[in-house]
Amino acid sequence: MVNNQCGQCGRASSLPSRFYEMELNIQGHKQLTDCVTEFLKEEKLEGDNRYFCESCQSKQNATRRITLQSLPRTLNLQLMRFVFDRQTGHKKKLNTFISFPEVLDMGPYLEQKEEKCVYELNAVLIHRGVSAYSGHYIAHVRDARTSDWYKFNDEEIEKMEGKKLQLGIEEDIAETVKSQTRKPKCSKGYHCSRNAYMLVYKRQMEDLGTETEVNIEVPAFLQRLVEGDNRKFEEWCVEMAEMRKQSVDKGKAKHEEVKELYELLPAEDGQPFEFVPLEWLKKWLDDSTVTKSIDNAKFLCSHGKLHPDKIADVKRISVRAAELFFDRYGGSPRLDRSSLCQDCVVQRCRVLRLKNQLNEDYKEVSNFVKMPLKSNEGYWIGKASLRSWRQLALEQLEEEEEETKHTNGKANGDELDISAAKGEPDSDAPEVKEEGDEEEMKTFNEDILCPHGGLSILESERKLISVEVWSRLAVYFPKAPEFSHHQEPCQQCLRLDREGKETEALNKMMANEQKTSLLNLFQEKNRPTLQKWPQVLQHSLEPQSSQNQYDSTAWNHSHHRTNITAQPGTTETDVLYIVSLFFVEEWKKFIRRPAKSTPVSNVGNSVLLCPHGGFMFTYDSMVKGDAQHIALLWPSEWDVISRLFLVDQPISICRISEQTPDGAVNVEYRTQPELCQDCREGLIFQQQRDMREYAQATVYIRKVVDNKKIIKEAAPEFNVSGSEAEDEREENKGDGENDPDFNQSEDGAKRQKLCESSGCPSASPSTNASAAAAAAIAAHKAGIRRSTRHRKLRGEKALIVSANQTLKELKIQIMHAFSVAPFDQNLSIDGRCLTDDSATLGSLGVIPESVICLKADEPIADYAAMDDVYQVCMPEEGFKGTGLLGH
Repeated sequence: MVNNQCGQCGRASSLPSRFYEMELNIQGHKQLTDCVTEFLKEEKLEGDNRYFCESCQSKQNATRRITLQSLPRTLNLQLMRFVFDRQTGHKKKLNTFISFPEVLDMGPYLEQKEEKCVYELNAVLIHRGVSAYSGHYIAHVRDARTSDWYKFNDEEIEKMEGKKLQLGIEEDIAETVKSQTRKPKCSKGYHCSRNAYMLVYKRQMEDLGTETEVNIEVPAFLQRLVEGDNRKFEEWCVEMAEMRKQSVDKGKAKHEEVKELYELLPAEDGQPFEFVPLEWLKKWLDDSTVTKSIDNAKFLCSHGKLHPDKIADVKRISVRAAELFFDRYGGSPRLDRSSLCQDCVVQRCRVLRLKNQLNEDYKEVSNFVKMPLKSNEGYWIGKASLRSWRQLALEQLEEEEEETKHTNGKANGDELDISAAKGEPDSDAPEVKEEGDEEEMKTFNEDILCPHGGLSILESERKLISVEVWSRLAVYFPKAPEFSHHQEPCQQCLRLDREGKETEALNKMMANEQKTSLLNLFQEKNRPTLQKWPQVLQHSLEPQSSQNQYDSTAWNHSHHRTNITAQPGTTETDVLYIVSLFFVEEWKKFIRRPAKSTPVSNVGNSVLLCPHGGFMFTYDSMVKGDAQHIALLWPSEWDVISRLFLVDQPISICRISEQTPDGAVNVEYRTQPELCQDCREGLIFQQQRDMREYAQATVYIRKVVDNKKIIKEAAPEFNVSGSEAEDEREENKGDGENDPDFNQSEDGAKRQKLCESSGCPSASPSTNASAAAAAAIAAHKAGIRRSTRHRKLRGEKALIVSANQTLKELKIQIMHAFSVAPFDQNLSIDGRCLTDDSATLGSLGVIPESVICLKADEPIADYAAMDDVYQVCMPEEGFKGTGLLGH
């Protein structure tokens, strides 16, 4: 009964209410009776909780009190362990010890004190775990008939010893590392738990002998369900009995058959016999196994006879028994005394004999090789083959021995993987070769075999040995290439070698001429830049070209002006030429290593043009980011390149200055060919869309403290790909390492890259867009190869994300990487804070290779908070495995 009394007029009202359980607050209490007392105590309704009084017709301060008129036969007491924490915004569990009795007297709490109401503990429900979002549920239930207690742990049911409840430490106490709370001592007849959240009490009857039997009528639909299940069970029992009878009859028939044939199995000495699989014979003797046809094919060797290694897998039986087996069960082929393979035995003996003789032959061959030859007669052998011939011979003998082995097998219709059982490698599986291993030589003496099948022209790689030594080696390698002392080297290789030397000399002469003509371009000296244009070209640093005047024909049809002014010793130019940086890099590789590189024959400027023949870069884009894909040339350098290389399309940029009437100078930049505006806009649009629609892209998380980056920058990384770095290492060797010009240019290039990297630590979005646009052109034309690798800082962590991924999912990834809870994360990108957890990364402007700054708040003191947050989106599956979840 809920009783309300107005504090203004004193009017009282009562409202009867039925309940199924009592929700008891346990915070601040240690005894169950204290929790019940607090549940029934008077409550003041004030402030926002004021009571609407019908007499006063307004909200007034009032008191409310719950009184118990009667109690049910079964009383459920809900201990409110799971509460809402307003500070963290999540649920949490109260791990408070509560003492509860085995016998609970509820009489003092009833309104009618004369009624006796004693309850006995019947069940305890327990939640193990410190978090409200995870844990394990266990139930302790008492049998009303026998008074025995049972523990229900998912699908496991265990009967407890004795007649008393035993919670035990393993079921009730889930101590943590940081928890120092000890279990208080309990009086006799009481239990103490920090994990119990539901107590079930059953009312004691005064006189059990006079208890009348209650007839309960089962509903009709439930009765039909029970009868249907009973019919299915009876049908199943009949079916199982019939199957058992058939199995017994079949077993008896099989027993009689085995008894009949068992006496015929042994083959007497001197009498003909046949072989059957031993595994099949065992299964035939097993009454519970259905016998299949006989398969002897797995025991055959490559010659179609019985393999020597399979003798132990077959059983010799009499011909009479074999005829009965093959007549009743079928199968093939039939193997008798003549089926033993003599060829395999001879080959096996040969391999064993050579393996035993190998060490002795190795010593004798080594001694013969050290002795000087008595005559010039002999045979050529490769030095590598001579060093490793014993290992090659051993491997070849092992391969031959392996070929004589048999690994395929079936017994009684069941396939057996013998190779897997013996631990042998699968022939179908790909071979894994460790890095750094050199390619092994498979055939003896192949190291002096030229590509045309003749004797190699490299005399330093072969040695002349005596006829006696070669005869010993030929026993192990009968199919090895054989070259006598009078064998001439391959004439084709000699001709190709002469031609190669002539080509190498021509390439060196060509490289020296090109390097002399374009020395500044090779050494990266006095290079033009758009930011400082117009620049001064010093003639003393660049050799004069045969064409001293600039050919302005390409500009006449476009109505552009070129102003070339001359000063003593210097020249200012209003025109610069453009080539792809890929062409310049390939040309430098040839200059540094002319003997091992292919000469560059054409410029290949078409990679910088659109399909319509228009230029794809603007002046602003080349100044900001696209300069890493192009190289600028002086007019004199262009004259040399036009003379030395084939040019598919000249590309140039012109600077036009016009003076206005007020004295100001307007500067305009134009390219030839002109910019293709449609292709440029389409490419930028496609690049921006790709930045918003990506999958499996990389972003970088950088942790900061007090708006300062706490991660120290690592050593500068040059923005080159792995293959370029390898080429750079190769270019430092060979013909170029003693070239002072090359060493000087290398240092200059490194200094320039260091300067650029230190001057621009992070790229702006516009820069990234321009670089991606140029990369798209390069991918289409397959001409430009530059790396866009992010220069990662030490300690900075990379995450793989997608555009449709939410910010909340990203925070979960960051939590695993940095151990920072999502509600403690403050994320920002380019000064913008990322706050909408439900928004996607694409809508928030997070693009591939972005750097996201992470600032972490101080962690909360609750040690279980991290687990609470991680489990907040996970369903509660406390009764997993019990069938109560519907699956």
